[in-house]
Amino acid sequence: MSISLKSILVTGGAGFIGSNFIRLFLRKHKDVEVINLDKLTYAGNLESLSQKGQSGQSVDSNPMYHFYKGDISDSSFVSRLFHEWHFDAVINFAAESHVDRSILGPRTFIETNVLGTMTLLEVAREFGIEKFLQISTDEVYGSLGATGKFTETTHLSPNSPYSSSKASADMLARAWLKTFNVPTMITRCSNNYGPFQFPEKFIPLMIINALQNKEVPVYGDGENVRDWIFVEDHCEAIEDVLFNGKIGEVYNVGASNEIRNIQLAKLVLSKMGRSESLLKFVKDRPGHDRRYAMDSSKIEIDLRWKPLRSFEQGIDETIKWYIDHEGWWKRIISGEYQNYYKLQYEGR
Repeated sequence: MSISLKSILVTGGAGFIGSNFIRLFLRKHKDVEVINLDKLTYAGNLESLSQKGQSGQSVDSNPMYHFYKGDISDSSFVSRLFHEWHFDAVINFAAESHVDRSILGPRTFIETNVLGTMTLLEVAREFGIEKFLQISTDEVYGSLGATGKFTETTHLSPNSPYSSSKASADMLARAWLKTFNVPTMITRCSNNYGPFQFPEKFIPLMIINALQNKEVPVYGDGENVRDWIFVEDHCEAIEDVLFNGKIGEVYNVGASNEIRNIQLAKLVLSKMGRSESLLKFVKDRPGHDRRYAMDSSKIEIDLRWKPLRSFEQGIDETIKWYIDHEGWWKRIISGEYQNYYKLQYEGR
Protein backbone atom coordinates (compact mmCIF):
# COMPACT_ATOMS: atom_id res chain seq x y z
CA MET A 1 0.00 0.00 0.00
CA SER A 2 1.67 3.22 -1.14
CA ILE A 3 1.28 6.30 1.04
CA SER A 4 1.48 10.07 0.56
CA LEU A 5 3.13 11.83 3.49
CA LYS A 6 3.06 15.38 4.83
CA SER A 7 4.53 14.76 8.27
CA ILE A 8 6.04 11.79 10.08
CA LEU A 9 7.04 11.11 13.68
CA VAL A 10 10.41 9.43 14.13
CA THR A 11 10.95 8.27 17.70
CA GLY A 12 14.50 7.65 18.86
CA GLY A 13 15.82 9.77 16.03
CA ALA A 14 18.91 10.86 17.96
CA GLY A 15 20.12 7.27 18.16
CA PHE A 16 22.33 5.41 15.74
CA ILE A 17 19.85 3.99 13.22
CA GLY A 18 17.23 6.71 13.77
CA SER A 19 19.65 9.56 13.04
CA ASN A 20 20.90 7.83 9.90
CA PHE A 21 17.30 7.31 8.78
CA ILE A 22 16.42 10.98 9.31
CA ARG A 23 19.47 12.04 7.31
CA LEU A 24 18.55 9.76 4.41
CA PHE A 25 14.84 10.62 4.51
CA LEU A 26 15.30 14.40 4.48
CA ARG A 27 17.82 14.11 1.65
CA LYS A 28 15.31 12.20 -0.49
CA HIS A 29 11.96 13.72 0.58
CA LYS A 30 12.24 17.48 0.75
CA ASP A 31 8.50 18.17 1.17
CA VAL A 32 7.82 16.03 4.27
CA GLU A 33 8.02 17.42 7.81
CA VAL A 34 10.12 15.13 10.03
CA ILE A 35 9.54 15.38 13.77
CA ASN A 36 12.14 13.68 15.95
CA LEU A 37 11.07 12.67 19.47
CA ASP A 38 13.94 11.45 21.63
CA LYS A 39 14.48 11.20 25.38
CA LEU A 40 18.23 11.81 24.94
CA THR A 41 19.35 8.99 27.20
CA TYR A 42 23.00 7.96 27.15
CA ALA A 43 22.95 6.75 23.51
CA GLY A 44 20.91 9.64 22.10
CA ASN A 45 23.23 12.24 20.61
CA LEU A 46 21.95 15.29 18.75
CA GLU A 47 25.46 15.93 17.45
CA SER A 48 24.77 13.03 15.07
CA LEU A 49 22.24 15.34 13.41
CA SER A 50 24.16 18.60 13.61
CA GLN A 51 27.10 17.49 11.45
CA LYS A 52 26.93 18.07 7.71
CA GLY A 53 25.94 15.11 5.54
CA GLN A 54 26.09 14.25 1.85
CA SER A 55 23.94 17.26 0.97
CA GLY A 56 26.42 19.60 2.65
CA GLN A 57 23.71 20.58 5.13
CA SER A 58 23.20 19.50 8.73
CA VAL A 59 19.84 17.99 9.64
CA ASP A 60 19.13 20.50 12.39
CA SER A 61 19.48 23.40 9.94
CA ASN A 62 16.80 21.90 7.67
CA PRO A 63 13.48 23.79 8.03
CA MET A 64 11.56 20.51 7.52
CA TYR A 65 13.17 18.98 10.63
CA HIS A 66 11.91 19.53 14.18
CA PHE A 67 13.23 18.08 17.44
CA TYR A 68 11.36 17.48 20.70
CA LYS A 69 12.92 16.11 23.85
CA GLY A 70 10.48 13.71 25.50
CA ASP A 71 9.60 10.19 26.57
CA ILE A 72 7.50 7.88 24.38
CA SER A 73 5.96 6.55 27.61
CA ASP A 74 4.52 9.99 28.42
CA SER A 75 1.06 9.69 26.86
CA SER A 76 0.02 13.32 27.43
CA PHE A 77 3.21 14.64 25.82
CA VAL A 78 2.89 12.26 22.87
CA SER A 79 -0.77 13.19 22.44
CA ARG A 80 0.10 16.89 22.29
CA LEU A 81 2.63 16.18 19.54
CA PHE A 82 0.06 14.23 17.53
CA HIS A 83 -2.48 17.02 17.99
CA GLU A 84 0.02 19.66 16.85
CA TRP A 85 1.40 17.86 13.80
CA HIS A 86 -1.34 15.46 12.58
CA PHE A 87 1.19 12.76 11.67
CA ASP A 88 0.57 10.49 8.70
CA ALA A 89 2.99 7.84 9.95
CA VAL A 90 5.10 6.80 12.93
CA ILE A 91 8.48 5.05 12.71
CA ASN A 92 9.38 3.74 16.15
CA PHE A 93 13.14 3.43 16.61
CA ALA A 94 13.00 4.41 20.28
CA ALA A 95 14.43 1.60 22.39
CA GLU A 96 16.99 0.67 24.98
CA SER A 97 19.17 -1.58 22.85
CA HIS A 98 22.30 -2.94 24.52
CA VAL A 99 22.09 -6.58 25.66
CA ASP A 100 24.69 -6.17 28.41
CA ARG A 101 22.83 -3.20 29.89
CA SER A 102 19.56 -5.17 29.77
CA ILE A 103 21.16 -7.91 31.87
CA LEU A 104 22.34 -5.39 34.47
CA GLY A 105 19.07 -3.41 34.56
CA PRO A 106 16.10 -4.96 32.73
CA ARG A 107 13.40 -2.65 34.16
CA THR A 108 14.34 0.29 31.93
CA PHE A 109 14.09 -1.95 28.87
CA ILE A 110 10.57 -3.02 29.80
CA GLU A 111 9.48 0.54 30.53
CA THR A 112 10.75 1.97 27.24
CA ASN A 113 10.55 -0.89 24.79
CA VAL A 114 7.24 -2.38 25.95
CA LEU A 115 5.26 0.30 27.78
CA GLY A 116 6.60 3.05 25.52
CA THR A 117 5.55 1.15 22.41
CA MET A 118 2.09 0.56 23.88
CA THR A 119 1.74 4.29 24.56
CA LEU A 120 2.64 5.13 20.95
CA LEU A 121 0.20 2.54 19.64
CA GLU A 122 -2.62 3.88 21.81
CA VAL A 123 -2.07 7.48 20.70
CA ALA A 124 -1.71 6.36 17.08
CA ARG A 125 -5.03 4.55 17.46
CA GLU A 126 -6.69 7.68 18.87
CA PHE A 127 -5.48 9.91 16.03
CA GLY A 128 -6.02 7.41 13.20
CA ILE A 129 -2.60 7.44 11.55
CA GLU A 130 -2.08 5.72 8.21
CA LYS A 131 0.99 3.62 9.06
CA PHE A 132 2.88 2.59 12.19
CA LEU A 133 6.26 1.01 11.52
CA GLN A 134 7.81 -0.87 14.44
CA ILE A 135 11.59 -1.24 14.09
CA SER A 136 12.62 -4.56 15.61
CA THR A 137 15.62 -6.90 15.58
CA ASP A 138 16.71 -10.39 14.54
CA GLU A 139 17.40 -11.09 18.22
CA VAL A 140 13.69 -11.76 18.83
CA TYR A 141 14.15 -15.06 16.98
CA GLY A 142 16.76 -16.36 19.44
CA SER A 143 19.75 -18.39 18.30
CA LEU A 144 20.34 -20.49 15.19
CA GLY A 145 22.30 -23.71 14.86
CA ALA A 146 25.10 -24.17 12.36
CA THR A 147 22.77 -23.94 9.35
CA GLY A 148 19.58 -22.20 8.26
CA LYS A 149 18.30 -18.63 8.38
CA PHE A 150 15.57 -16.72 10.20
CA THR A 151 12.43 -16.15 8.13
CA GLU A 152 9.43 -14.00 9.00
CA THR A 153 7.61 -17.14 10.21
CA THR A 154 10.40 -18.32 12.52
CA HIS A 155 9.11 -18.81 16.06
CA LEU A 156 10.04 -15.97 18.41
CA SER A 157 12.42 -17.26 21.08
CA PRO A 158 14.24 -14.32 22.71
CA ASN A 159 17.02 -15.11 25.16
CA SER A 160 17.89 -11.76 26.81
CA PRO A 161 15.87 -9.08 28.60
CA TYR A 162 16.55 -6.79 25.61
CA SER A 163 15.33 -9.22 22.95
CA SER A 164 12.37 -10.22 25.12
CA SER A 165 11.31 -6.58 25.38
CA LYS A 166 11.57 -6.16 21.61
CA ALA A 167 9.58 -9.36 20.99
CA SER A 168 6.93 -8.04 23.38
CA ALA A 169 6.75 -4.78 21.44
CA ASP A 170 6.32 -6.73 18.21
CA MET A 171 3.43 -8.68 19.71
CA LEU A 172 1.80 -5.44 20.86
CA ALA A 173 2.05 -4.06 17.32
CA ARG A 174 0.35 -7.22 16.04
CA ALA A 175 -2.34 -7.08 18.73
CA TRP A 176 -3.17 -3.41 18.10
CA LEU A 177 -3.58 -4.25 14.42
CA LYS A 178 -5.80 -7.28 15.00
CA THR A 179 -7.85 -5.81 17.86
CA PHE A 180 -7.95 -2.08 17.16
CA ASN A 181 -7.10 -1.85 13.43
CA VAL A 182 -3.97 0.24 14.01
CA PRO A 183 -2.12 -0.14 10.66
CA THR A 184 1.13 -1.66 11.92
CA MET A 185 4.10 -3.20 10.11
CA ILE A 186 7.32 -4.64 11.55
CA THR A 187 10.88 -4.76 10.26
CA ARG A 188 13.45 -7.07 11.85
CA CYS A 189 17.03 -6.37 10.93
CA SER A 190 20.40 -8.02 11.40
CA ASN A 191 23.32 -6.29 13.16
CA ASN A 192 23.90 -2.73 11.94
CA TYR A 193 27.21 -0.91 11.66
CA GLY A 194 28.35 2.41 10.22
CA PRO A 195 28.67 6.13 11.09
CA PHE A 196 27.35 7.53 14.39
CA GLN A 197 27.11 4.17 16.20
CA PHE A 198 27.54 4.46 19.97
CA PRO A 199 31.12 3.58 21.00
CA GLU A 200 30.14 0.70 23.30
CA LYS A 201 28.94 -1.41 20.35
CA PHE A 202 31.25 -4.10 18.96
CA ILE A 203 32.54 -2.58 15.71
CA PRO A 204 33.05 1.03 16.91
CA LEU A 205 34.57 -0.27 20.14
CA MET A 206 37.11 -2.29 18.15
CA ILE A 207 37.96 0.66 15.91
CA ILE A 208 38.26 3.16 18.77
CA ASN A 209 40.32 0.82 20.95
CA ALA A 210 42.60 -0.01 18.04
CA LEU A 211 43.12 3.70 17.34
CA GLN A 212 44.24 4.10 20.94
CA ASN A 213 46.25 0.83 21.00
CA LYS A 214 43.98 -0.54 23.71
CA GLU A 215 42.86 -4.15 24.14
CA VAL A 216 39.99 -5.29 21.91
CA PRO A 217 37.63 -7.47 24.01
CA VAL A 218 35.97 -10.51 22.42
CA TYR A 219 33.33 -12.52 24.30
CA GLY A 220 33.87 -16.21 25.02
CA ASP A 221 35.68 -18.12 22.29
CA GLY A 222 34.85 -15.54 19.62
CA GLU A 223 32.97 -18.09 17.51
CA ASN A 224 29.58 -16.36 17.76
CA VAL A 225 28.31 -15.50 14.28
CA ARG A 226 26.51 -12.29 13.34
CA ASP A 227 24.95 -11.17 10.06
CA TRP A 228 26.01 -7.56 9.40
CA ILE A 229 24.38 -4.78 7.37
CA PHE A 230 25.56 -1.23 6.69
CA VAL A 231 23.18 1.17 8.43
CA GLU A 232 22.21 3.18 5.34
CA ASP A 233 21.21 -0.01 3.51
CA HIS A 234 18.93 -0.78 6.45
CA CYS A 235 17.48 2.73 6.31
CA GLU A 236 16.71 2.33 2.61
CA ALA A 237 14.78 -0.83 3.49
CA ILE A 238 12.80 1.00 6.18
CA GLU A 239 11.94 3.73 3.67
CA ASP A 240 10.72 1.11 1.19
CA VAL A 241 8.53 -0.55 3.82
CA LEU A 242 7.14 2.80 4.96
CA PHE A 243 5.99 3.78 1.48
CA ASN A 244 5.17 0.43 -0.08
CA GLY A 245 4.95 -2.19 2.65
CA LYS A 246 1.74 -4.08 3.29
CA ILE A 247 -0.14 -3.48 6.53
CA GLY A 248 0.23 -6.38 8.96
CA GLU A 249 3.39 -7.74 7.37
CA VAL A 250 6.79 -8.47 8.90
CA TYR A 251 9.90 -7.86 6.78
CA ASN A 252 13.31 -9.33 7.58
CA VAL A 253 16.24 -7.14 6.55
CA GLY A 254 19.77 -8.47 6.19
CA ALA A 255 22.74 -8.39 3.83
CA SER A 256 23.97 -12.02 4.02
CA ASN A 257 27.25 -11.02 5.67
CA GLU A 258 27.74 -13.76 8.23
CA ILE A 259 31.07 -13.56 10.04
CA ARG A 260 32.45 -14.92 13.31
CA ASN A 261 33.23 -12.28 15.93
CA ILE A 262 36.89 -13.28 16.15
CA GLN A 263 37.20 -13.20 12.37
CA LEU A 264 35.68 -9.71 12.29
CA ALA A 265 37.99 -8.48 15.04
CA LYS A 266 41.05 -9.75 13.17
CA LEU A 267 39.79 -8.14 9.94
CA VAL A 268 39.36 -4.72 11.56
CA LEU A 269 42.78 -4.89 13.21
CA SER A 270 44.38 -5.90 9.91
CA LYS A 271 42.73 -3.03 8.02
CA MET A 272 43.93 -0.61 10.69
CA GLY A 273 47.48 -1.95 10.70
CA ARG A 274 47.26 -3.15 14.29
CA SER A 275 48.59 -6.37 15.81
CA GLU A 276 46.32 -9.24 16.82
CA SER A 277 48.08 -9.09 20.18
CA LEU A 278 45.48 -6.43 21.10
CA LEU A 279 42.78 -9.15 21.14
CA LYS A 280 41.60 -10.18 24.59
CA PHE A 281 39.08 -12.94 25.21
CA VAL A 282 36.74 -12.04 28.07
CA LYS A 283 34.08 -13.93 30.02
CA ASP A 284 31.05 -14.66 27.86
CA ARG A 285 27.78 -12.86 28.54
CA PRO A 286 24.88 -14.92 29.98
CA GLY A 287 22.51 -16.31 27.33
CA HIS A 288 24.78 -15.21 24.47
CA ASP A 289 23.12 -16.27 21.20
CA ARG A 290 25.49 -18.34 19.05
CA ARG A 291 24.46 -17.45 15.53
CA TYR A 292 22.14 -15.10 13.64
CA ALA A 293 21.41 -15.16 9.91
CA MET A 294 18.57 -13.45 8.05
CA ASP A 295 16.56 -14.56 5.05
CA SER A 296 15.64 -11.28 3.31
CA SER A 297 14.04 -12.81 0.24
CA LYS A 298 10.56 -11.47 1.11
CA ILE A 299 11.54 -7.78 1.06
CA GLU A 300 13.82 -8.35 -1.92
CA ILE A 301 10.97 -9.91 -3.94
CA ASP A 302 7.98 -7.91 -2.70
CA LEU A 303 9.59 -4.46 -2.49
CA ARG A 304 12.63 -5.00 -4.76
CA TRP A 305 15.05 -3.87 -2.05
CA LYS A 306 18.67 -4.97 -2.01
CA PRO A 307 21.68 -3.77 0.03
CA LEU A 308 23.99 -1.57 -2.02
CA ARG A 309 27.27 -2.02 -0.14
CA SER A 310 29.45 -5.08 0.17
CA PHE A 311 30.71 -5.87 3.65
CA GLU A 312 34.23 -4.91 2.58
CA GLN A 313 33.05 -1.48 1.38
CA GLY A 314 30.99 -0.88 4.50
CA ILE A 315 33.80 -1.76 6.90
CA ASP A 316 36.24 0.47 5.02
CA GLU A 317 33.76 3.40 5.13
CA THR A 318 33.10 2.82 8.82
CA ILE A 319 36.76 2.70 9.84
CA LYS A 320 37.44 5.88 7.86
CA TRP A 321 34.46 7.64 9.45
CA TYR A 322 35.64 6.96 13.01
CA ILE A 323 39.16 8.06 12.12
CA ASP A 324 37.83 11.28 10.57
CA HIS A 325 35.38 11.98 13.44
CA GLU A 326 37.58 11.54 16.47
CA GLY A 327 36.03 14.56 18.17
CA TRP A 328 32.54 13.02 17.97
CA TRP A 329 33.39 9.79 19.78
CA LYS A 330 35.80 11.41 22.22
CA ARG A 331 33.05 13.79 23.38
CA ILE A 332 30.78 10.79 23.95
CA ILE A 333 33.40 8.88 25.91
CA SER A 334 34.11 11.92 28.08
CA GLY A 335 30.41 12.65 28.63
CA GLU A 336 30.76 16.24 27.43
CA TYR A 337 27.80 16.19 25.03
CA GLN A 338 25.39 14.79 27.65
CA ASN A 339 25.80 17.79 29.96
CA TYR A 340 25.49 20.21 27.03
CA TYR A 341 22.23 18.80 25.71
CA LYS A 342 20.76 18.39 29.17
CA LEU A 343 21.13 22.14 29.68
CA GLN A 344 20.07 23.09 26.15
CA TYR A 345 16.81 21.11 26.20
CA GLU A 346 15.93 21.24 29.89
CA GLY A 347 12.15 21.46 30.26
CA ARG A 348 11.37 21.33 26.54
